[in-house]
Amino acid sequence: MSTNKSKKETPAEIILRPFQEFAKVEACGGIILFIFTVGALYWANSKWAQSYHHLWEEIFTIGVGHFVLSKSLHHWINDGLMTIFFLIAGLEIKREIMVGELASFKKAVLPIAAAIGGMVVPAAIYSVLNFGGDRLGRGIPMATDIAFALGVLTVLGKRIPSGLKVFLLALAIVDDLGVVLVIAIFYTSEISWNALGAGMGIFSVLVVFNKLHVRNPICYYFFGFLLWLAFLKSGLHATIAGVLLALTIPTQTRIKRDDFLWGTSYWLNIFESASKEKDCVLANEDQQEAIHALEHFCERANSPALRVEHSLHPMVTYAIMPIFAFANAGVHIQGDITKSVLSTVSLGIIFGLALGKPIGITFFSWIAIKCKLADLPEGVSWLQLFGGGCLGGIGFTMSIFVANLAFGEGQLLTIAKIGILTASLLAGVLGAVVLLLSSPKEST
Repeated sequence: MSTNKSKKETPAEIILRPFQEFAKVEACGGIILFIFTVGALYWANSKWAQSYHHLWEEIFTIGVGHFVLSKSLHHWINDGLMTIFFLIAGLEIKREIMVGELASFKKAVLPIAAAIGGMVVPAAIYSVLNFGGDRLGRGIPMATDIAFALGVLTVLGKRIPSGLKVFLLALAIVDDLGVVLVIAIFYTSEISWNALGAGMGIFSVLVVFNKLHVRNPICYYFFGFLLWLAFLKSGLHATIAGVLLALTIPTQTRIKRDDFLWGTSYWLNIFESASKEKDCVLANEDQQEAIHALEHFCERANSPALRVEHSLHPMVTYAIMPIFAFANAGVHIQGDITKSVLSTVSLGIIFGLALGKPIGITFFSWIAIKCKLADLPEGVSWLQLFGGGCLGGIGFTMSIFVANLAFGEGQLLTIAKIGILTASLLAGVLGAVVLLLSSPKEST
């Protein structure tokens, strides 16, 4: 009979830090994304393929009277739901810059340099292969799908150093910011200055809310919706509204550290003194009052930005991104697929993601370290960093999103998606192999 008792988890082990929780949710989301992608590809190439494409072309209308919006289900997903994704991305960027992995110059230099390399080199490779051709697609290989990348790291297990996971996630956060800038600069149609002016006016109201310390998320949701409508009509891509909204949501707490410690200690003592053996909390009024008071203190100590991120992040990861993948990854493969893969657009994407990403990430990281601006993450070798760079080449959802902006509907979009799927598969396999070969089993 074994006398070993299972080790009891500490409070710190039970409750993850925000950065760790974000990474854990993204990793689980990568597995769900894979399932929905396979499902979309199967449906789009089955005998029911026509129904797959007709589904996303269905028109949905919302509004009252003369104020109506009529768009296809595909557009509602890409222009509407994805705005919530960019809201979460903006909140994560903001938090990491203020108090997280990008908060200090020394910590931020490496992922920023790596992200720049991971965008510049792939874009350059695509532009060279498509010189004089379809250069609008140069933004496609610049993106990284962090959910898939972290999903691969999760499958590889504890042999992967935690420093590499932190580096890759910080890199992806900077990469998201780069994608937003690329969308705003290169994929903007004719601008409606009236709508843009209205959007800036609404953004100013949100800034005033921030300065006045308005903390109710409903206020930001309502005016954020108005901001989205204005950007939808402006010519700038509507998802940019999500990032702008994130900038205005307050990060301050409503209670000082000492007051929080005093209040929670007082009510914890009340809870403990009211405890009775085998007593039910539901039947103990003093304990209920203590729990309610503790919730109040915790709510005041938690910033609106963090509350919004915690409430929306699981929905984005487990619902919005899988729906986006299901609506956009269903490429109908027909005819000579080799011809599609060997087109300059597809080759630019494949070489940009599978080759340009790891080269750009590794080379720019090497420059930052050689210039003594940064250090390699603890426990991470150069080969492991290169393997992480390979995983950065999994563009998938973000690359497909940019491809939709670059090419719209048509044959070029199909070719681009084939290139994205091919490149993401190659990058994932190459990254996994490199990390398996370079990471001993005892790594933690």
